[in-house]
Amino acid sequence: AAAVLDLFALDPALARHELAPAAFEALFAPRLLPVMRHFAARRASTAAAAAEAASQRGEDGSVETAAMSAMRVLSLMSGAQAQEMRDLEREYEKVLDANCIAYALYLKKILEAGDAAKETYSPPPPPPELVFGVGDDDQDGDVDDETTAETDEAVSSQNDVRYNPIWADADEAADLYPRQGSGKGRRELMRPPSLYPQRVPPHLIVQQQQSSPSPTGRGSPVARLRAGHSPATPSSDVSMEDSPSSSSELLAGREEKHTASPLSRPAGRARPRGEEDDDDDVAAMLSPEHASSVMGGDGGGDVARRPVVATPKDFVCPITSQVFDDPVTLETGQTYERRAIQEWLDRGNATCPITRHRLHGAHLPSTNYVLKRLIAAWRDQNPAASSSAPTPPPPATTTMDSPAAAAPFKISSPSPDATVSQASAPSPTSVIAQASLDSAVGELRAAVSCLCTSEELADSERSVLRIERLWREAAGAEHVVLAALAKPAVVNGFVEILFNSVSAQVLQVAVFLLAELASRDDAVVQTLTRVDSDVDCLVALFKKGLVEAVSLIHLLSPSPEQLVEMDMADALVATIRRGGGDDDGGAVVKMCVKPKAASVILLSQILVEGGRDSSSPAVAKSALVSERFIRSVAASLEAEQVEERVAAVRILLRCVAEDGHCRSSIVENSALAAVLDAFHVVGDADKFDIVRLLSELLKLKRRSAADRLLRTIKEASSFSMMHTLLVYLQSTTPEQSPVVAGLLLQLDLLVEPRKISMYREEAVDSLIQCLKNSDYPRSQLLAAETIMNLSGKFSSSGRPLSRSSLLKLARVKERHRPSHDLSISRGAGEDEMEEEKAAAEWERKAAYALVSHEFGLVFEALSGCLAAAKNGELFTASLVSAAWLVRMLPLLPDTGVLGAARVCLLRQLVLVLRSGKHGSDRALAMVALRSFMNDREGMHEITTYIKDVLRTLRELKKSSGLAFEMLKLLSDGQESSIDMWNHKELNHADCSSNGEVTSIAYFKSYIFSGHSDGTLKVWEGSENILRLVHESQEHTKAITSLAVLHSEEKLFSGSLDRTIRVWQLRDALRCVEVHDAKDPVQSLAVAAAMACFAPQGSGVKVLSWNNGGGAKVLNASKVVRSMALVHGKLFCGCNDGGVQEIDLASGTIGVIQQGSKRIIGKASPIYSLHLHGDLLYTGSTSLDGASVKIWSSSNYSLVGTIPSSVEVRSLVVSSDLVYLGSRNGVVEIWSREKLTRIGALQAGGGGGGGRVQCMAVDADGDVIVVGTSDGRIQAWGLT
Repeated sequence: AAAVLDLFALDPALARHELAPAAFEALFAPRLLPVMRHFAARRASTAAAAAEAASQRGEDGSVETAAMSAMRVLSLMSGAQAQEMRDLEREYEKVLDANCIAYALYLKKILEAGDAAKETYSPPPPPPELVFGVGDDDQDGDVDDETTAETDEAVSSQNDVRYNPIWADADEAADLYPRQGSGKGRRELMRPPSLYPQRVPPHLIVQQQQSSPSPTGRGSPVARLRAGHSPATPSSDVSMEDSPSSSSELLAGREEKHTASPLSRPAGRARPRGEEDDDDDVAAMLSPEHASSVMGGDGGGDVARRPVVATPKDFVCPITSQVFDDPVTLETGQTYERRAIQEWLDRGNATCPITRHRLHGAHLPSTNYVLKRLIAAWRDQNPAASSSAPTPPPPATTTMDSPAAAAPFKISSPSPDATVSQASAPSPTSVIAQASLDSAVGELRAAVSCLCTSEELADSERSVLRIERLWREAAGAEHVVLAALAKPAVVNGFVEILFNSVSAQVLQVAVFLLAELASRDDAVVQTLTRVDSDVDCLVALFKKGLVEAVSLIHLLSPSPEQLVEMDMADALVATIRRGGGDDDGGAVVKMCVKPKAASVILLSQILVEGGRDSSSPAVAKSALVSERFIRSVAASLEAEQVEERVAAVRILLRCVAEDGHCRSSIVENSALAAVLDAFHVVGDADKFDIVRLLSELLKLKRRSAADRLLRTIKEASSFSMMHTLLVYLQSTTPEQSPVVAGLLLQLDLLVEPRKISMYREEAVDSLIQCLKNSDYPRSQLLAAETIMNLSGKFSSSGRPLSRSSLLKLARVKERHRPSHDLSISRGAGEDEMEEEKAAAEWERKAAYALVSHEFGLVFEALSGCLAAAKNGELFTASLVSAAWLVRMLPLLPDTGVLGAARVCLLRQLVLVLRSGKHGSDRALAMVALRSFMNDREGMHEITTYIKDVLRTLRELKKSSGLAFEMLKLLSDGQESSIDMWNHKELNHADCSSNGEVTSIAYFKSYIFSGHSDGTLKVWEGSENILRLVHESQEHTKAITSLAVLHSEEKLFSGSLDRTIRVWQLRDALRCVEVHDAKDPVQSLAVAAAMACFAPQGSGVKVLSWNNGGGAKVLNASKVVRSMALVHGKLFCGCNDGGVQEIDLASGTIGVIQQGSKRIIGKASPIYSLHLHGDLLYTGSTSLDGASVKIWSSSNYSLVGTIPSSVEVRSLVVSSDLVYLGSRNGVVEIWSREKLTRIGALQAGGGGGGGRVQCMAVDADGDVIVVGTSDGRIQAWGLT
């Protein structure tokens, strides 16, 4: 304590304002109250003199001049008067310092005396005298009680109701002493008279004066203060008895909070004159000094009174306290009269008078014509308000007009004698009102007593209805009823009614009363939530159809966990679908919180809480995505309550998450202007929810619809939405930045600026920074997805189609490719063409905005994500974004960023192409690499990775047309390179114990081999290639040929034992049919209904499965060595070198190549024959310089030859290569396109002793299997 007193003794100003303001309020303020009154009176007199001087100068002779606020008076002061006011301010500070020092030393002296003073029982020293002026002690010491009384009156006059600026909040009013009110209201008394708009609330001094009677005995201070609130003419012209006053004005102001409740009459409805009088008198009766503050009249007669028309506070200038004539709205959002704010700025001020924020604009904005039109309309509807001086009183303040008050009002102190005479003349109206109030209070007490004590349910129900009627009729005295009903016993009585009553009307009224009480008194909420059964009862009533109960549940503010436990989500959804009864004009009660609004708020909390625990959804998906529910929730976006709008946003976000198809419905039924306006007043979390909803709604299938929505977002808000988003982006968290930046960038892309756009630069820079910030993986993923979604391609459900469209470019055959990719092309109208053009133009603008920022900096960020991504989702999103941007580069103006993109991404794309985990990732990398191949530099850099690229392209060519195209480009001129078609031996098997390998076939993922001892073996043909799976020895002699019927998944084997066997491989290899060929089978070809085989002699035999008879012989004059059967036509390679085509249906024979006679005893038989597409490949000796000839199967013409010198014993063809098996065990590899030799493989035991008997390739052409005469099986694969 001593230290605090030392502070005040050493530096009272610093202690008073900064170090110990609470101590000053508690110890010094009560002592210095006369000083404060003294300076308040001097300030009031100075202001009155300035007003009178201005009136005499003729500046403004209207009523507005007399009722002006302190700031308005200051604007009319001359330079000398303003200097006088500043001197008064400085003097006030010095006087406070002097009194604080004196009183602090006095208190310190008492504190040091301590216990010694108690033991000696010596009286304490007298307190120091107050100082009222610096350097004028004599005058200060002569201040007597009369001066104090006059000061009281001056203060009362100064704090007239008319001096009640709009910025002074009624809730800040507080008592003078610390334990009687808030510190903020008390600190207003400590401030010196200031040039800034501020005031001391009148009731501060009123409450202090009520604590002790006036020493002069000339009437109570309350009566004098109330008399000062009535307009008065100078005492020399009109006596105080002729000036009417209203005691209810001050009381109405003190009860402003209650009269502004939802139970008050609606604004704008004129009340009957008698009701107006009753309200004023009831308010007066509620005051302890109502006997001294009744209404007076002129000569005892009644005073004519007009209906009250309260001026809306938004129509009143905070500086002039007058209704706006030329309103201007500053950048801070505050509105002022143009003339007043211009004077404020001309005095050298550079800040807003209310918010104190610095003003950056050099000139005042244009007139707020919207507000000006509203004021004009209000004046037309309220001619009484426009005819008198508009003031901003509290809503309950009554305006009085006197017939004698034609002269302008002037600020003056009322006479105490006149106050006494006024107080002694009660009006008849007040007496009647008092009687009515007493009657109503008595009836209320009886109803409350019956409610709490009656054991009859019917009596209690009637009491509830009576209480509700009295509540509605108690206009102006709600605080009396509230005090009587807010007691725990009464609240419990209402709850008992909820438990026991079955009357819908009584239940609605009881809930209504509890809701009104809970909205005004937190103690009622505590009473209701103290017992869980009370809340459970409300939930049960709500589920049974009492929709008003949800409003009360909302006012109880249950936690989200409690809401989930209540299990009332379905009831909330049903209430929202019905609209909550808000539009029902015949409702029994009108709740302070509409049931629909409460349902929307509570449901949003349940959905947010349920979203964290996805194990059990709180609401069924079908209920959330119904058209009626979405339409009702979308209507809440225009609600007056901001909390309801934000809750509706969260519900719609959940609807979109459940079913993206509802986006179009939300867009059609939503008016976003109110939500965009709410963006400026809500918190950061709510702002992000609004941005998320807008971003989700933009994921529309049609580009024109998305553009319309973007224009709505850009133009519907009262403020610049782009500027607001820019400011929000600069202060948001890293996890939220990508979504905000994406929305801002899309708004900027609506119009392509000619110069650099600040919004575009900030948005793209934010996305790139998020991509680079590895400390926030979630932010990286959102940034990559945002870039990916900027292409603007979405399905009807909002699913991004960027990846699918790129895979479509790669011509990848995927199962998941639905028909929506082709939905636009189905339409043949002009609208669809316009949609395609708009989508292409948007994609071009979005890509250009990204790649042109900082010379392709986005490619560096995407490359970093591809290299260091630990999250599969981030890797995929980054890869799709990179592939899309690189693919768009050839379509954009040449800005030189292609080289930067190649430097950043080429190596990463090659790595993805070589070792991508998924085929789709490799296809996306292939699309990007194809864009780099358009120029010479890119092609040259890709050749440095030629081995890795070619190997992967060969793997992808079976599922991607683009891979085949790129393979052609890269292999042009390199077909003869063994490095390009490098084969690696995968495995081999030694089957020499079974003799020669006579035939091989590939079927599914298995390899079948037939051997000379009649054994049929099954090998694994995929991962563990040539691992023996099964073998069978049902043939007794050599198996000469194997044929596969793919349509029936059967394997046929022909043998020298004169049988043809049919096999099926399921769990094991099993022979299902045996056909007797009656001749040894040398070669075999099968179809669905027949088999053709070459016997040991001449001709070809045709064996029909359906005909039980013998085989039919065709081409009996030729010895056939090889054959192929396709589409009912049998191609035969003969022993004499001829090639024939036999039509099995008609038996006609077509000659493709004529046979020849033996030359010098040597023959040139066709050892092998293979049909690939429309081309027929035949293998023989190289007597004529070409061992392989290629024929057209349609016109029998020779297409080409392979000039190999080996004797081709076996021949197979893949999509790119031709394999020739020779007699000496060498397998030559030739290019199918160029017919050039690429390389060779050595089969057999290594010495070249075994000849190649048979060969087969897999369906993809990547693996070749060779069987030799020495019993070895070998497999090679392309690497």
